[in-house]
Amino acid sequence: MKIVFVVSNQVKSETTGYPIGFWLSELAQPYQVFTEAGYDITIASPNGGKIVFDGWSDPESMNARELDLVSTGFKHHPKTIALMENTIKLDEIKSQNFDGIFVVGGLGPMQTFYNNENLQKLFAQFYEAGKASATICHGSCILLKTKLSNGKLLAEGKKWTGFCNAEEDIVDKGAGKKMQPFRIEDEAKKLNTKYVTGTSPYKSFAVADANLISGQQGSSGKETAELVVKFLTKQ
Repeated sequence: MKIVFVVSNQVKSETTGYPIGFWLSELAQPYQVFTEAGYDITIASPNGGKIVFDGWSDPESMNARELDLVSTGFKHHPKTIALMENTIKLDEIKSQNFDGIFVVGGLGPMQTFYNNENLQKLFAQFYEAGKASATICHGSCILLKTKLSNGKLLAEGKKWTGFCNAEEDIVDKGAGKKMQPFRIEDEAKKLNTKYVTGTSPYKSFAVADANLISGQQGSSGKETAELVVKFLTKQ
């Protein structure tokens, strides 16, 4: 099996001015799950080249919520360091060459993915081909806009999840400011989809609706990836 991760390049936040990128555990934990399953892994980004994880997702920072040895190992291992230094440009990715796509979240995707028509078109191609199509956390913002080839919203009538309002409240309070330009849950409620959340903020939660698979936040990386493996094992 071959999986392509799509990860945000680093950009300057439009709301805070901070440098923002991807959430480390949302790449590191699924990477371990897929590696242990024997999958081939490619990492792509909109611009290609180097990707930088959000400082708040650093497992060795003072802001770390818990001891995350998987992300710590990913951060320091020469092989994964090299992968983060040299990602493939998104435009070079062809859906027919992979069995699944996994869109990683973080602070950056709300700017780099939300209006990215190339990414949304690619994700729809994976989905319509019956391949594993996964998002996590703020990476799920693409489901607010991704449309199928018939013009219908991909997530219409489907169960999915992403970073919720309760979690945004905690982040904004901790930062002392509004961190995101909009909220996924607010926008999801305007659509005819089945957006759902787990029982409490930051508790691992992931859902699958056929080949559409999604995780709520950075704590859900392992669970989301396991749903991808479960789906692909049945193919």
